[in-house]
Amino acid sequence: MSAAPLVSIIIPTVRRPGPFGCAAASALAQDVTGVAVELVIVDNDPLASARAQVAALSARATFPVRYIHAPLPGVANARNAGVSASTGAFIAFLDDDEIAPEGWLKALLVQQRQFDADAVFGPVRTRLPDGTLAWPEYFAMFFARSGPEEACAILDGPGCGCSLVRRDALPHPTAPFAAERNGIGGEDDLLFSTMKQAGARFAWAPDAWVWEVPEPSRLTLRYTLRRAFAYGQGPCSTAATRGAMRWPVIPLWMGVGALQMLLYGGRAVVDWLTASPDLPFTLGRVAQGLGKIFWFAPFKIRFYGEAALKRADRPHGDRHERHPDLDRVADGGLQPRDPKLPAHAG
Repeated sequence: MSAAPLVSIIIPTVRRPGPFGCAAASALAQDVTGVAVELVIVDNDPLASARAQVAALSARATFPVRYIHAPLPGVANARNAGVSASTGAFIAFLDDDEIAPEGWLKALLVQQRQFDADAVFGPVRTRLPDGTLAWPEYFAMFFARSGPEEACAILDGPGCGCSLVRRDALPHPTAPFAAERNGIGGEDDLLFSTMKQAGARFAWAPDAWVWEVPEPSRLTLRYTLRRAFAYGQGPCSTAATRGAMRWPVIPLWMGVGALQMLLYGGRAVVDWLTASPDLPFTLGRVAQGLGKIFWFAPFKIRFYGEAALKRADRPHGDRHERHPDLDRVADGGLQPRDPKLPAHAG
């Protein structure tokens, strides 16, 4: 193995030992034949709660595992700390609620070479718990990421989790993620938008898929509509970073939001009256429209950083919630059973 690894797998985490353990185990189980790899774990808890867990993982790892403590809470801070500490020419991002099959990393590298891409993205398939969850198809689609069935060049970067990025293509070598997105998210959307403006090439790798295992606290309509609202804020928030160019763009997006509200608001009433299974999808469109109109600071919803730590500190916070079979996933192999979705649902 070379002194400077070819690929650095980065997993940021904060007070989520169960899901993180599964994500890290899947990273350590990657097929790295002929590939130099390091795993960089970024602990974004000020109390460094993941240190002992990472030490235990390192003891049985077949390639280097590095523990990085990023005590200042924030999703951009955590990602930047990982980028700064990593040494690979390529960086593979895996979220701490994702589980990657053993061929994931190699599938990303294959498409990177084929398209000489600056960033490669793969599908995300949702792993839902057993039980009587309302609107399972809605939640499965909400947390998933789909794309073309064949490998191809794409125009935009759909998100950081399950991606491979060429280090030299980053706009900043150690801090490519915008600190102003620490609490609200969207730091990856802004990064890939910036890279696109600089001429970066993006590719899609359909075989480089991962499972996403949402925590039970996120499998509620309240949570997903808040996320849809924040997602709707994205176009205006990104446009606001472009100086004078924002003035013709922001009103346009706000108009799109108003149109969404009018069209889908009426449909939501009909869906509610008829008990249609489409109701959560329609409400999501309404929430996105609202986000485009109310995109400015007083309406920003904080999902990460200090806000996430406060939620985790509650007696029944996220850190105490996990899927009942996460331990089975971690101990009995790294692939949960197939979700009740079509083959291309991810």
